[in-house]
Amino acid sequence: MEVILNTSPAELTLDPACQPELTLRSSLNKLTLDPAHHSELTLSTQLAELTPDSTSQTEMTLRPGLAELNLDPEETPIPNLAELTLEPVHCRPELLDACADLINEQWPRSRASRLHSLGQSSEAFPLCLMLLSPCPAHEAAPIVVGHARLSRVLGRPQSLLVETVVVARALRGRGFGRRLMEGLEVFAQARGFHKLHLTTHDQMHFYAHLGYQLGEPVQGLVFTSRHLPTTLLSAFPRAPSPWLPCRAPNLTAQVAPMDPKGPPLPPPPPLPEPLTTSLPTPSGNPRKSLLVTKYQNLRGCPIFWMEKDI
Repeated sequence: MEVILNTSPAELTLDPACQPELTLRSSLNKLTLDPAHHSELTLSTQLAELTPDSTSQTEMTLRPGLAELNLDPEETPIPNLAELTLEPVHCRPELLDACADLINEQWPRSRASRLHSLGQSSEAFPLCLMLLSPCPAHEAAPIVVGHARLSRVLGRPQSLLVETVVVARALRGRGFGRRLMEGLEVFAQARGFHKLHLTTHDQMHFYAHLGYQLGEPVQGLVFTSRHLPTTLLSAFPRAPSPWLPCRAPNLTAQVAPMDPKGPPLPPPPPLPEPLTTSLPTPSGNPRKSLLVTKYQNLRGCPIFWMEKDI
């Protein structure tokens, strides 16, 4: 049996014994299925609301745009900020897959490579932290809401570099990013660190609102070990300087050449005296702008280095 709805009914209730294939070719306000019904729905146009019964096992094929789809009797609640926790990835290995999916949603990458990177998290740094929300079903695993990675900074034992900061797309703009960053500060302070560094290309004002200021580049360490001496770590290249070193010309007086057949030639004329006047310097430090930066990443895109004392 095939039922074609060409108008906009307010409510459609199917008989339990009927198992048709429904093709909805116009707007439908509400569709209620009987609990014992097992139908296949093919929605060919816009649907305002679809509310199956909680016990219905319906297979649905949605072809064009869908305005709203409610599979549960109640809408899934937004996680409570007060219930969020911050836990290291290596302490919750059962959440590695969910964390990898969250990061790859923002920065697509090989799943195996992402899992390998997350698997390197340890108390010795780098360390990956997850922002977790308890699942409504108490027996189920918590939901990964956000992620951030902390690394040690070369030459700055009391600093950490914050990387790979991400919050689930559906929860952005609701305070979860702030909760994640505040949790990072508490986590770092508890371990004796007093400064955080990070880079961004489009969230400068968000971090500035959290107290971050424009800073200079630092070099993060991809691994650390107590068995490696500081002299060896210092041999790794630091962050490149935005200015190229300029060598001063050699202004030493040249020795007059000797003529083998006669007296020495007269010396060259003396060099001019260096200028003692200098350009006037502006009073105070020049103001840094959140709109212009002199730094770029490896792809040539402009980035802003920011830092905060905690």
